[in-house]
Amino acid sequence: MLRRLLVAGSLVALLASPVARSGPAPSSRTVSTPAAVLNEEPPAVRRLLEQAGERESAANAEDGAWQAAVLYCEASRSGSLEAQYRLGMLYAFGQGVPESRSFAAALFSLAASQGHARANEMLDSIQLTSDALPACVATAQLPERAPRAVAAGSEGPLIDSYLLSLAPNKRWLVPLATTLSTWYELDPKLVLSVIAVESNFETAARSPKAAAGLMQLIPQTAERFNVRNAHDATQNLRGGMRYLRWLLSYYRGDVAYALAAYNAGERRVDRFKGVPPFPETRAYVQRVLRLYGSARHAFDENLTAASPLLPAALR
Repeated sequence: MLRRLLVAGSLVALLASPVARSGPAPSSRTVSTPAAVLNEEPPAVRRLLEQAGERESAANAEDGAWQAAVLYCEASRSGSLEAQYRLGMLYAFGQGVPESRSFAAALFSLAASQGHARANEMLDSIQLTSDALPACVATAQLPERAPRAVAAGSEGPLIDSYLLSLAPNKRWLVPLATTLSTWYELDPKLVLSVIAVESNFETAARSPKAAAGLMQLIPQTAERFNVRNAHDATQNLRGGMRYLRWLLSYYRGDVAYALAAYNAGERRVDRFKGVPPFPETRAYVQRVLRLYGSARHAFDENLTAASPLLPAALR
């Protein structure tokens, strides 16, 4: 259902800058590529990339992204690494074309093997190996369009209503978090609920306790999950999701325990044999659960042993 919340911000544009980007994301829909990268391309390919960027900046996000994909396919056939990377981003996040991790991985691999640094970084995120390139790269066949978005209704968990009121300059984070959630086998609604309570979708958020970014990672957690820049949206989401996934395994799918540990630490949850009696933690758990609307979540029991506070049958 969250796929229906297609937004004005282009993921390709916003993720085209280096991973070390910090601070809030720009709200305009423009593809930002260093001039040096474009200057290295032949004039004909450079024009294709510029035209594709203009299509992505058009008012109609869905048609513009598909038209950009057509141009990226043509430039990719000419050997443009930047076009292969950008087309991979469209497939990775289902912008204009149907979402396909295998196509994205193949395109990132192709560009990365020839030295495209940002494509190599995306391979670390997508965690998939594939050589199945989309047909449009090998032929003149037009890429398939993504299914039309349908406006979201008022039904469903409260997080859906919350997202409908999200400020325009933050909405680009919704499909990013949604896609990464599925890669980490997490319910996007849970992840989005956590982000809403933790930071209200502010990439530059910072707490008095030095928790930073969208999912408010403290320095120890950032280091534990190899997050170098907690204010970078993609790095922060990956670190927070890895921690949340671990906690759900540790507490065998009990969302309240996992949320309490995310806020106060698993040691305190274990010591108090449940949600600790801290007003901040209890209010935090209630707020996220109210948005998410479910007390249970699927988990991978192979990630870690169960918490000792759980009944023996669950351990």
